[in-house]
Amino acid sequence: MKFISPCISICKSDPKTGFCYGCARTDEEKKIWKNPETVNSWKEENLIILRNRMSETQLKTFNQSYNEKIEFGKMVYSKKLKKEP
Repeated sequence: MKFISPCISICKSDPKTGFCYGCARTDEEKKIWKNPETVNSWKEENLIILRNRMSETQLKTFNQSYNEKIEFGKMVYSKKLKKEP
């Protein structure tokens, strides 16, 4: 099974925690995800850690966006919002 990057294109870090507002990763975790030698077991465990870091609202947004990314290969929700008046 291939794990898709948890990036949901909200790439700005909280200056207090260092966690990304979108995916809750640290800069170090982002580097590990990009490393082709990183094993799936680490990615699976990291996704659990990331979800546990998120507030309820952040987790809801993340889950919706990440599930769309997995299902469609891209996020469609945010694009729909931009098209509506």
